[in-house]
Amino acid sequence: MTTVLVYLDHAGASLAKGERELLSLGASLGDVAVALAGEAEQTYLDGIGSYGVGTVYRPASAEVSDVLVAGKAVFLTEAVRAAGAGIVLLGNSYEAKEIAGRAGVRLESGVITDVVALDGDLTATKADFAGSYTVDCRVRTGIPILTIKPNSVEAAEAGISSSPREERLAVDVPVAAARVTGRTEKPASGRPELTEARVIVAGGRGVDGDFGPLEELADVLGGAVGASRAATDAGWIEHSAQIGQTGKTVSPQLYISVGISGAIQQKAGMQTSKVIVAINKDADSPVFEIADFGVVGDLRSVLPQATEEIRKRGL
Repeated sequence: MTTVLVYLDHAGASLAKGERELLSLGASLGDVAVALAGEAEQTYLDGIGSYGVGTVYRPASAEVSDVLVAGKAVFLTEAVRAAGAGIVLLGNSYEAKEIAGRAGVRLESGVITDVVALDGDLTATKADFAGSYTVDCRVRTGIPILTIKPNSVEAAEAGISSSPREERLAVDVPVAAARVTGRTEKPASGRPELTEARVIVAGGRGVDGDFGPLEELADVLGGAVGASRAATDAGWIEHSAQIGQTGKTVSPQLYISVGISGAIQQKAGMQTSKVIVAINKDADSPVFEIADFGVVGDLRSVLPQATEEIRKRGL
């Protein structure tokens, strides 16, 4: 049976939603092994084992986490060889895509990014040109290395916690690699990670600096709050919330656009969302061209009514 190697870069006490999705997809394709770049507690490792993972490959030196993508790409390459992997799966962050590309060069293998579906013969479906086209493609050279968009796979229920076998790999970290000089932990908001959220409420120039109504709606829906570049550049919300061509790419089940015009730079980051709802007082706003549902009105009137109605229905 094919060995599927899932690359994880641990950043929490438990498995994130996107990590569970990758492990579930891997299990549907073959026997799963994990390449874990960061340090992890035993509870995290047991969580990996609950998805049927028998072996976790880890770098022998903590130096891999002290450099940027170069060291992690070398580690992933060594893990692929050690596992005899026939398929490699990663998340779809900018860093994961770069790691995939560098590992692809080292392994002389094809790489497909932004995958939203994968069938049994490894034909990958992806969105191109800001979601304007859907493309089916396959890797025909070497080992398929695929980066999977969050919310593309339903995560299976975890099984009984078990401790997988650990194997440490020697990694020759490039001397010229850029190194991390410090880390600052981001304050917890209680909301899901933007790239993994099933529901996103995003605001733009039209919110005029007030994200309060958007945060209330996001909280009743169990969603995350995002923003356009105009809103982050204005200092109304942190830059990590930016969605678009120069921000994060998201693909939630529900994307609510509030006071965003819908220029192509914004579309590039959210056009593959399953359902798009647009709220804008300008009926000619480009966002209505891609929205499944549209509301022409003042967000300060529309959002509180929507939030209250959702609370009443207990959704």
